[in-house]
Amino acid sequence: MSDKAERFRALHASGCFAIANVWDAGSARLVAGFGFQALATTSAGLAFMLGRRDGVAAVSREEALANARDIVGATDLPVSADLEDGYGPAPEDAAVTVARAAAAGLCGCTIEDTTADPVRPIHAFDAAVARVAAAARAAQAAPHPFILTARAENFLHGRPDLDDTIRRLTAFAEAGADCLYAPGLPDEAAILDVVRAVAPKPVNVLTGPRAGLVPLSRLAELGVRRVSVGGAIARAAYGAAMEAARWLAAGDLPRYAGITPHAQINGNMRP
Repeated sequence: MSDKAERFRALHASGCFAIANVWDAGSARLVAGFGFQALATTSAGLAFMLGRRDGVAAVSREEALANARDIVGATDLPVSADLEDGYGPAPEDAAVTVARAAAAGLCGCTIEDTTADPVRPIHAFDAAVARVAAAARAAQAAPHPFILTARAENFLHGRPDLDDTIRRLTAFAEAGADCLYAPGLPDEAAILDVVRAVAPKPVNVLTGPRAGLVPLSRLAELGVRRVSVGGAIARAAYGAAMEAARWLAAGDLPRYAGITPHAQINGNMRP
């Protein structure tokens, strides 16, 4: 466990790496075969797997951590978990979530400044910082190195305020977060502003700027250390399943001749 955790921490020290978001043990096995150095969970992928909507607090802490344990056990790669808002509004809720995440064998997790309240979706500044500070203390008390990523969610919740986002990320860094993350940044200039504001701490970017996706190499040039894709791989898988079901509903059985062979997938699974 300590070796995995040390490897995960070292990944954030220099360069830029892609972390693949998976949603169960099977997807972890498939994705690990492409040479990734670390995996992350996806709250959207887990919600879809359970037949629930994402973003409405429909998954419990216990369910998320049970899912994370399955993923941790599927490969020998370090895993970070998407633990949404920490499963409660109080700083103590975030701290309990981080402590349980470390006990589940995770090497890191993300905690958002969201409230799960559609009317007031983002915690007030002081409350958000207090929650990250409590989570950071729990991360520092973990039995192995644990990367706490603090997320400022303004741009995903109709608040495209870059100044406030940077103010939050800077405060999260000062409160002890190891990595900073603002999903949905609009362009390369905003990404660069975030990277510079929280330096030398690493920044995670979700896929790329909304103005247009760019290669991983370009994000590396901007100083980004980690790139995740959220629920994108899960959406690709579920989208393919929808398409295959559409063929069947239409009686178009010849289309099934072109799907991925059983042996190709089965060969990535454990005996």
